[in-house]
Amino acid sequence: MFSRRSPNKISFRTKVLVPVVACMVTLMVVTFFVVKHRIKQQVKAQGAEVLETAQEEFRQLQKDRAQNFLLRFQNLPTYQTWIALFRENDAKSLQIPLKGLLAEEGVHVVLYTSSSKGVLDCEVRDPLLSEAEFEAAAVPSVKLALQGEKKSDTVLVGEQLFDVISIPAYNSGGNLIGVLTLGSGVDAFSAQEFGRRTHSEIALLADGLVIASTLHGQDANAQFVAAFKQPSLPNGDEDADAGLKQCVVGGEHYFSAAGRLESLGGNHVLGYVLLNSYEEALGAAHQTLLVLVGFSFGAILVGAAMVWFLVNKITRPLSELHDSAEAVGRGDFSRRVPVRSRDECGELAVVFNRMTENLQQSRAQLEETVETLRNTQEQLIQSEKLSGVGEFVAGVTHELNNPLAAVMGFSEMLKDADVDAKHRRYLDMIHKSAQRCQKIVQSLLSFARRHQPERKPVSVNSLIEAVLEIIQYQLRTGNIEVTTQLDPSLPVVFADSHQIQQVLLNVINNARQAIEAHQARGSIKIITEADEQNIRVIIHDNGPGIPEENLRRIFDPFFTTKEVGKGTGLGLSLCYGIIREHGGTITPLNRHGEGATFIIELPVMHISADTAEMLGIAEAATPNLGEGHGRKILVIDDEEPILQMIRENLLRHGYDADIANDGETGLRQLKQNNYDVVFCDWKMPGLTGRQVYESLRATSPGLCDRFVFITGDVINEPMREFLEKEERLCLAKPFTLGEFRDALKTVLAAA
Repeated sequence: MFSRRSPNKISFRTKVLVPVVACMVTLMVVTFFVVKHRIKQQVKAQGAEVLETAQEEFRQLQKDRAQNFLLRFQNLPTYQTWIALFRENDAKSLQIPLKGLLAEEGVHVVLYTSSSKGVLDCEVRDPLLSEAEFEAAAVPSVKLALQGEKKSDTVLVGEQLFDVISIPAYNSGGNLIGVLTLGSGVDAFSAQEFGRRTHSEIALLADGLVIASTLHGQDANAQFVAAFKQPSLPNGDEDADAGLKQCVVGGEHYFSAAGRLESLGGNHVLGYVLLNSYEEALGAAHQTLLVLVGFSFGAILVGAAMVWFLVNKITRPLSELHDSAEAVGRGDFSRRVPVRSRDECGELAVVFNRMTENLQQSRAQLEETVETLRNTQEQLIQSEKLSGVGEFVAGVTHELNNPLAAVMGFSEMLKDADVDAKHRRYLDMIHKSAQRCQKIVQSLLSFARRHQPERKPVSVNSLIEAVLEIIQYQLRTGNIEVTTQLDPSLPVVFADSHQIQQVLLNVINNARQAIEAHQARGSIKIITEADEQNIRVIIHDNGPGIPEENLRRIFDPFFTTKEVGKGTGLGLSLCYGIIREHGGTITPLNRHGEGATFIIELPVMHISADTAEMLGIAEAATPNLGEGHGRKILVIDDEEPILQMIRENLLRHGYDADIANDGETGLRQLKQNNYDVVFCDWKMPGLTGRQVYESLRATSPGLCDRFVFITGDVINEPMREFLEKEERLCLAKPFTLGEFRDALKTVLAAA
């Protein structure tokens, strides 16, 4: 029964809308972070590129500044006036000219060093500048100039940076007599020039102090010093982005890159820091992200509204279908769903309406079928009882096999004894009765046992005779005479003998029951005939016949005209299926009031000589009473009459025979004597036949090939599997003495 959705259940709209919105929000968040990361990477790359260019520009400016300073004064020592002054090598005479050089633009310190007397004079523009510190800082460039090289250098004097040039001075003879050194201070004005040329903010540092910068304030100085003290400062041949840092100065965001100033003395405390502001790019990125988020939220809202609208449109016919399904569940098959579209929902509505129409039509048929099934259930219960009876019959016939084997054997032996004609006639009657019992038992076992379908060449005449043996008592007590006209040259057919036997038994038994229900006496005639293609079995009875209205339905499953409990309605249906599976036909003919006729046709199997031999058509050999001379046989069985019967017959045909009435005795005799063949019962008290065989396989494996089992049991599946695996012969009780000797000859011939 359908029920309305409870309030705590999640609706289909929510199930669709929530995942869609969640996916859209997730996509927006992922997009936001990806775009933010990409913008950050792009801004960083641009900052690195700008700073790399600024560094190159700064280094080039530093070189150009030193080169220009050197070019201004490199020819000064070659002037005659200066040559004369240098030749005098007197500090007083040099003092005035050197002070005059301080008046030159960009010159803040002048130093002259004699090659023979050392420093002769040092003049400074700033009185607070220590001359001694400048002389010490200029030593590396002075030394190189004393070797004849023009050198420039950057030095730290106190808390000031100076660009220094050292120019060799020669006399008129071309001999080096001293070095003229000039220093130009690097101040805030120089830093402004550097910043303008490099398009960045710059700070010059020395020994952890900001010497000059384009930014002012304690915060700026601290940021410059921190950037310069980073552990890995990029050199000119390294990746420019390796030393790229981020910092905030005065509330503005910068990328920074630090480097060291070139110094002849290897002074690593001299350096610079370049800053590039990315505040504008950062603001633009924030604006872009805000726009992206705004558009994304707008898209989510619009998408959610569209999904909500579409889901409502889709679920409306589903709601109608739900309500209609509830009505149908309550039994209202007249309910219909309106078809509002031609899409899948519309097709579903059409199919639902068609279903309700079919249900409405089928309801009456279903009620009729339920009543039929109720009757059929009783019939199937009766069928199951019959199956149990079959199992019981199989067990009872097993108990008959052992005494029946003795009766058949001894009667066969007495027939050949020296008795008078009267007693010989009695013995013939005993033997024939025993053979009749054998056929009945074998037929009952064959019919009661369940078999896997197995087709092989079979004789239909033999199957008919076996079926008549089974139901002979019922036919005789029902005053029904059976006449047969069986073609002795009838070809064999390739079929499952048990299934064909079942068909024949069903048809003959139906004819018997029809006659008994309507008349005191009757007759059944069975005819077999053949042509080139088929064999034909005609079964005719003189009963009431089949009504014309039932003739077309007799092969329908569960159709029967018998009272409840007297038939299942499955017999003829199974017969029809079996014959069709064998490639044949079963046809009913009828004249109401004159009896019924069933014609069964099966395709002919053309047999070869091997097939004829397999069916036992070959001629029987003439008995030889001396055939067992020199052969020793052991027979193990718990039935004393069977042991004596077999022993007497073996001795009569020249065999040396020993017997044992249990497995333990048989094993002792096997250890004491050598036997050509061993016959052993499968089921005995104590050791079973299989246990005797297993013990013999451990002690005398060669004799296992000459071991024959005897059984009065229905050969079950485990026993069948064992015999097939070991490839052993098994003689089923009851058997004739001729069958016993044939089995014995087969084993001896194979040994």
